[in-house]
Amino acid sequence: MLLQSGGAIPRRLSSGFCDDDSNRQRSRRCLCVRAVATTDPPAPASEAKSSRRNVNGSARINGSAGRSMRVGDMAEEVKKMRAQLEEDEQVASFMRGLRGQNLSDELFASSTVKLRLVEVDREGDKEALPLVYSPQAISAYWGKRPAAVFTRIFQLLGVAGGFLSHLAGDIVSKKLKENEVARAIELREIVTSLGPAYIKLGQALSIRPDILSPAAMTELQKLCDKVPSFPNDIAMDLIEKELGQPWTELYSELSPSPIAAASLGQVYKGRIKETGEPVAVKVQRPYVLETVTIDLYIIRKLGLALRKFPQIATDVVGLVDEWAARFFEELDYVNEGRNGTRFAEMMRQDLPQVVVPKTYPKYTSRRVLTTGWIDGEKLSQSTADDVGDLVNVGVICYLKQLLDTGLFHADPHPGNLIRTPDGKLAILDFGLMTQITDDQKYGMIEAISHLIHRDYEAIVKDFVKLDFIPEGVNLNPIMPVLAKVFDQALEGGGAKNINFQELASDLAQITFDYPFRIPPYFALIIRAIGVLEGIALVGNPDFAIVDEAYPYIAQRLLTDDSPRLREALRYTLYGKTGVFDVDRFIDVMEAFESFTLAAKSGGGEALGGDMASLGSLPSTSRDIILRTTRQDLPSGQMHARVALGFMVSERGEFFREFILDEVVKGLDALSREQVARALPLLGLDRIDTILRSMPVVGVFASALPFMPHRLLPTITAITEEDELVLNNVYKIISFFVEGTPSFRTIDRGNGLEVLRLLREFQPILPSISSKLVPEIVSRFASRVVARVLREVFL
Repeated sequence: MLLQSGGAIPRRLSSGFCDDDSNRQRSRRCLCVRAVATTDPPAPASEAKSSRRNVNGSARINGSAGRSMRVGDMAEEVKKMRAQLEEDEQVASFMRGLRGQNLSDELFASSTVKLRLVEVDREGDKEALPLVYSPQAISAYWGKRPAAVFTRIFQLLGVAGGFLSHLAGDIVSKKLKENEVARAIELREIVTSLGPAYIKLGQALSIRPDILSPAAMTELQKLCDKVPSFPNDIAMDLIEKELGQPWTELYSELSPSPIAAASLGQVYKGRIKETGEPVAVKVQRPYVLETVTIDLYIIRKLGLALRKFPQIATDVVGLVDEWAARFFEELDYVNEGRNGTRFAEMMRQDLPQVVVPKTYPKYTSRRVLTTGWIDGEKLSQSTADDVGDLVNVGVICYLKQLLDTGLFHADPHPGNLIRTPDGKLAILDFGLMTQITDDQKYGMIEAISHLIHRDYEAIVKDFVKLDFIPEGVNLNPIMPVLAKVFDQALEGGGAKNINFQELASDLAQITFDYPFRIPPYFALIIRAIGVLEGIALVGNPDFAIVDEAYPYIAQRLLTDDSPRLREALRYTLYGKTGVFDVDRFIDVMEAFESFTLAAKSGGGEALGGDMASLGSLPSTSRDIILRTTRQDLPSGQMHARVALGFMVSERGEFFREFILDEVVKGLDALSREQVARALPLLGLDRIDTILRSMPVVGVFASALPFMPHRLLPTITAITEEDELVLNNVYKIISFFVEGTPSFRTIDRGNGLEVLRLLREFQPILPSISSKLVPEIVSRFASRVVARVLREVFL
C-alpha cells in the first residue's frame, strides 16, 4: 500500500524501481514508492501487547482496519493454517468428512445390510401423507396410527439394542478406546439399515468432532446413501403406475438390474423408444414417504420433550423442520427435473463447458425421473491432465450459483461431479437445492471486501446481515475477539501463531453470552466448497480455495451493476480512508485475469462462453494479442494485458466510469510535471527576470497577481498528493505494459517515452478515444480552470 499508516500522506517521497517478488509471487520489475514518514516511533512491545489486550478492543480494531492485505498473502496463510490444524487427528477427520474424502465408492451397500422400512398398506386409505413438508399434517396422520408408530420404535430399539449393549460393555470393561473402530463400523451399518432419515442424520453427525471420536466420524463419513436395491418387478410396476404405460412402451431397453441404488431410489440405464436417446431412469423406492415421515414424527416428538430441559441448548425441533423441508423436495422428482433444467439454462451462456443431463418431462413424474445419460468418470478419480482446470471450472460454477444465480446445488459429493470423455465437467443430481437471497449474495462479497481491509466493525455487521447473529444484539463485545482471530491468523505464522486455549475461552464466552448460529444455507455452502477442495487437493496439495474464489469475486465486482456491489468495489479500492490504493487495484486486475484463464478451461473459450470472453478486445483491435502474464514477446506483434482489454471493452464501461476521476487526477499531475520539466528547456524559468527587466511591463509584473511569472510556479507546483498520484500512474502503466518493449522504457525521469507508449498501443486507442476522451477532456479542463481560478483569486 502507498499509505500504510491509515491513509496519512508521508512527509518525504522518493520513487524508483524495485523488486516486488514477495508481493507478486513471481519475478517482476515494477515501480514502487519508498516512503519515509516522519511520524511518531512505534510503541514499545510491552505497550503494544497491552493495547492488543484492551477489553474494549478499540485500539486493536482501529489499528487493524488500516492494514489491508493482498489476497495471495491471505491464501498462503490459509494453506499454512490448514496444514498445521490437520496435524490434529480429530480436525483431520473432520476435514476429510467435509471434503467427502472418506465416502465409499461402492454403488451398492454390503450384502449383509438389510434395509428396514415401514411398509404400511394405504390402499383405500382416505387420508394421505402430505407431499410438502407439514409437521401438523404428519402429526395428525401418525397420531391416528399408534400401532405403526410403536412398531417403528421397537424396530429402532431392536436394531440399536445390540450396539448399545456392546457399547455399555466397553464402558464397563474400560475398552471403549480399544473397540471404537469396531463400534463405529457397527454404527454405520445400523444407520444404513434404518433408511433415509437416519442416513442423512448420520452424514450430518459425521462432521461433528464435538460429538464423535475421529474413528466414529471416519466410519460415518463412508455413508454414501448406498443401500441394497429393491426387486425389479416392483420398479417396473411403479414406472407403469406413474407414467401410465408399461415400460416396454416407453423405453426400447432398460438394464436388467439397477446400476446404482440409494435410500430414495435406484437407477437403470435405458434408451427412449421414440428417439433412441440413451437415458438414466431413476425409480423411487416404495414406502420411502411412509418411513421418512414416521421417523420425522418420532424425532420431532423427542425434540419437543427435550425442550423441557433448559440445559439442552440445541433446538432439535427447529433443526428437524429445517432439514425435513429440503428432504421432501428430494422426494419430488418433478421438482428435481425442473431444478436440473433451470440450472442448465443458468450455465449455458456463461459456462457452456459445464454439462447437465437433459430432463425428459414426458417420461418424468413425482416418483420416476428420466434424464439424459452422461458417460464419464468421477472427477475425484480421474487421472486426466485437465482435472485441475475442471476443478477451477467447478469453483467458478459453484461461486456463480452462490453469488450470482442464487440457485445452489447443495449436494456436490464426489459421485456427482463427472469428467466427460471430451473434457467437460458434468454435474448430476439436483434433488437437494437451496436458494440464496440477494442480501446473502451481496453480503458475502461485502464481507470479503471488509476482511481484506480488516474492517472488523463492518464484518461483525455483515454477520448480522448474513444471519449468523440475530438483529438487535450488542456487537461491541464481539469485535475484540473477532479482531484477535483474524489478526493472528493473517499476520503470518498460521495456526502456530494462535493461542488456541485463550481463543477457545474467548469464543466459548461469546457463544455463551450471544446466540451465534450457522445458518442452514451456509452449512450447505461449506459442504459444497469442502468437496471441491477435497477433489482439488488430490492432484494439487497446494490448492487454496481463496486463490480460486477471489478471481470470481473480482469479476463480479468489476461487472455487476448493482448499487451494493458498486459500493463494495469502491470500498475494495479505497477502504475506509477514501484514498485510492493502487496495489489493491492491481490485485483486483490480476485476479480478474486469473478468472478469465479459468473460465476458458474445459473448452469455455472454444464454446464461446460469455465468462471466457470477458477480457476480449473490441473488434477494431483484434490484431493485439492478449496475455495475462509476463512472457518473451516476438517483435512485430502487439500485446496487451487481458485487464486492459476488459477496460476498453463494453463490459468494462462501469469500471471505466468508476476510475475516471483517478485518470483525470493522474493526467493533471502528469501534465504539470511535464510542464515543470519543459519550462527550463524553453527558458520560461527565467521569465520573472525578463519581465522585470522590461520598463513598462515590470511595473505591472510587480503589481498584478495573475502575471505569468506568478502563476506558473503555483500552477505547475507538484504537491505531496500529486507525488502519490504520479506514482500510482506509473505503477498502473507499468502493470498494463509489463512484458512489452515499452515496459523497459518507463521511467519518471523521461517523460517523452509516453509517445512511444502511444505509438505501441495505437491500435487500441480508437476504442479508448471514442469512449473516454471527451469525458476526460471535459473533466480535465474543469479541473485546470478551477485550479487557475483558485490560484488567481484565493
